[in-house]
Amino acid sequence: MRIDQSACTGDGLCVTRAPSVFEHDIDGLAYVKTTDGDLLTEPGARVVIPLPLVDAVVDAADECPGDCIYVERPDGTLEAGPGS
Repeated sequence: MRIDQSACTGDGLCVTRAPSVFEHDIDGLAYVKTTDGDLLTEPGARVVIPLPLVDAVVDAADECPGDCIYVERPDGTLEAGPGS
């Protein structure tokens, strides 16, 4: 799973739906976090979604006003997000 910050609106819906996976940085945009809570701010950073959070993350991707969250299956198939 990853976020395209160039499309992020900073709306915060993802942070509300799955705060252990998403967080806003100082720039007001959403980024992904590791399971240890480390914020990954490099462009295109990817994390594996813990199984109990998959539904919340898919919901966040589907509802994201910026259409910038990409949720991929292990085989690379797009599960949710732009183009799914």
